[in-house]
Amino acid sequence: MSKLFAPATLGTPDGTGLELRNRTFLAPMCQYSITKRDGVPHAWQMTHLGARAAGGFALVYTEATAVTAQGRISDQDTGIWNDDQAEAWAPIVDFIHSQGAAAGIQLAHAGGKASTYAWLPGHTAAGQRGNLRPRDGGWETIGPSATDVLGLASPTAMTQEQIDASISDWAAAARRADAAGFDVVQIHAAHGYLIHQFLSPLTNTRTDAYGGSFENRTRYAREVITAVREAWPAHKPLAIRLSGDDWVQGGWSIADTARFALEAFGMGVGAFDLSSAGIGAYHGPSGPGFQVSLAAAVKAAVPGAFVTAVGLITEPAQAEQVLVTGAADGVSIGRAALKNPNWPAIAAAELGEPHENIPFPAQYWRANW
Repeated sequence: MSKLFAPATLGTPDGTGLELRNRTFLAPMCQYSITKRDGVPHAWQMTHLGARAAGGFALVYTEATAVTAQGRISDQDTGIWNDDQAEAWAPIVDFIHSQGAAAGIQLAHAGGKASTYAWLPGHTAAGQRGNLRPRDGGWETIGPSATDVLGLASPTAMTQEQIDASISDWAAAARRADAAGFDVVQIHAAHGYLIHQFLSPLTNTRTDAYGGSFENRTRYAREVITAVREAWPAHKPLAIRLSGDDWVQGGWSIADTARFALEAFGMGVGAFDLSSAGIGAYHGPSGPGFQVSLAAAVKAAVPGAFVTAVGLITEPAQAEQVLVTGAADGVSIGRAALKNPNWPAIAAAELGEPHENIPFPAQYWRANW
């Protein structure tokens, strides 16, 4: 049996754990398809996520799903800030489960990177990039500090009241995710969005209890984790996605990430997904598996956590090597899964898995996996 297709367990505070059929995760990827602008998922999410569950992924994550309307990256993002949205997610979760996969939801708040045009070819071709114009439905953004580092309109620095309200939004979203039947909540703390904006000195210039020192800059993230963990059942895993490094001098570093991850693990976060960047111009590495070293650093710093690597992991042998070398416990597949929803089933066949261990739907037996 390959490492990639060995069963896995995501730890939980009550010790039961979530059993997964293999170690391939569908990475959260924005779809920008909510044309009614109401945050309610629909047939596209059912088709997109359901196909990857049928294709053999062990854990299927939703796109970044906003905990409040103000926290959407674009006005075409999904949400879970009200009960109508949670109810619409439930049948999607049920179908994911019916295909043998676990269902994860990535909870998100874009902060100063909210209220932008959907990053789709039709929009970019028309020159619609950056902040939504007010006449197109744009709204005021908030963040830890006013800044132009994000390359967008400066957000308004959050007041203590806004911070407190935001923490409540994260917790309420977690409760709705549980009601919808999700197995895992992943907190989005990467890619320059709100939590990452608090973490990074590049975007956090506050002088109060939420800025300055490492302890202060991580305070908002810790409060979000605490609130979500209390709202999320103890028998369900809590995950987080982190930008391991800003790749910018004076920014958030992998040493900061490893230190924070150890704290988060002690607070009940059992799974970590390591991406990078999102604040300022990109100055980091590139090429296949360019972020694997970040996952390896967190895995070394946090024994007992389940760590996934992500970033241009496209080939089965490459994914297997990440696990064989001990750099990570699993892999998150993004763009390769957009090209091929059956990536895990094909990977299992290529790696020589016995037929009974290839995760494909019975209805597709004639494909001769």
